[in-house]
Amino acid sequence: MGKLWKKSGTTLHPLVEKYTVGTDYILDAKLMPYDIQATKAHAKGLQQIGIFKAAEIRRIFSSLNRLERDFKKGRVKITVQDEDCHTVIENYLTKKIKKLGLKIHTGRSRNDQVLTALRLYMKDHLKMIRSKTKKLAREFLDFAQKYQNMPLPGYSHTQQAMLSSVGHYACSILESLLDDIDFLDYTMQHINKNPLGSAAGFGVSLMLDRELTAKEMRFRHVQINSLYCQNSRGKFESIYLESLSQIMMTLSRFATDLLLFTSQEFNFFEVKNNLVTGSSIMPQKRNLDAMELLRGFNSVVQSNQAQIKDLVKGLISGYNRDLQLIKKPLFESTDIVMDSLDVVDLYLKGITPKEESIMQKINKNIFTADLAINLAKNKKMPFRTAYQKAMKLIKKEKIDVKENLKTKISLGAPGNLDIQHYKNRLAKL
Repeated sequence: MGKLWKKSGTTLHPLVEKYTVGTDYILDAKLMPYDIQATKAHAKGLQQIGIFKAAEIRRIFSSLNRLERDFKKGRVKITVQDEDCHTVIENYLTKKIKKLGLKIHTGRSRNDQVLTALRLYMKDHLKMIRSKTKKLAREFLDFAQKYQNMPLPGYSHTQQAMLSSVGHYACSILESLLDDIDFLDYTMQHINKNPLGSAAGFGVSLMLDRELTAKEMRFRHVQINSLYCQNSRGKFESIYLESLSQIMMTLSRFATDLLLFTSQEFNFFEVKNNLVTGSSIMPQKRNLDAMELLRGFNSVVQSNQAQIKDLVKGLISGYNRDLQLIKKPLFESTDIVMDSLDVVDLYLKGITPKEESIMQKINKNIFTADLAINLAKNKKMPFRTAYQKAMKLIKKEKIDVKENLKTKISLGAPGNLDIQHYKNRLAKL
């Protein structure tokens, strides 16, 4: 059996075949296990309405399990001629169990097949990304606790502004990651809807049990309107990529800061030798290439989300072949985020603050705002007057940097990090 749509007496031009298939036959390797899962659910649904018997379902499941094993071992491949994983599954079943394979597509379209497989893929990877993000958040919490009393200059307009701490800085990344997890959870809630049974977007003349298939695939809800199922493709993927984009924005900020703070001019952190590369001409170079690439990958993920939104913005209701192009940016961004979380985890464990170097770099003017606030508070002086006077007095002031750090007592400031708040948030995740 060849292509699922092929009619007798027609042959597709090879150039059109190559152009329309594109890289789908390669990309669909990621979807195969999810399409098999959805096919099992669809078969159970067909059993519910009398298309299959219980004994037939056992044969179908056995064949699908064998296909999954054969695919993992490389004995079954998706070719250009197959077009996609959906065709491979149906052809495999038809070859192994004859009529049962020919009946498996009853009440189903490749349109709701790919919708369902992609939805399952996103759900699965949201869980994995959430787990990695939570693990990294814990690492930043430990890092913040360990170095909460170590001073670090805080910057505004890329100039030293006020005193911060290594712990204060680490908590800023930690809280960002916790918010990113909240967005992942929202995304999961939003996309956790079963599109299977919508067929090509217009339903079928069978009373498919869509609640049953939702339960089989552990979807929380059924996506009701069959046309909206098709129209939601691109919308759901862009929301998924927005949650990934938020994580990359957090990680990229850390990467950019680390590149600056480990430069010879700043010299705030030491980095393990196995995390840096060298130069082919300059023997002294210690390059944080992974952090530079992470910054670049952030742009790739942001662009991929924009690409998906742009692909669907002018489409009429229903399925359009343009939607095929969503897979590449979706899969690419997922892989990037998974790897980036692991890389940042590795770098965080491989850096050590250099306290002596940090203290040497702190400019005394960094305490001018503190002096102005103290004048306003202790001398009952209008703040604007204190602001003008502080700049004249700062040169004569004797500052104990670590004692100054303790005076930053407003909630969330370096002297009042509220570490317990982050522990509580993590405990609830």
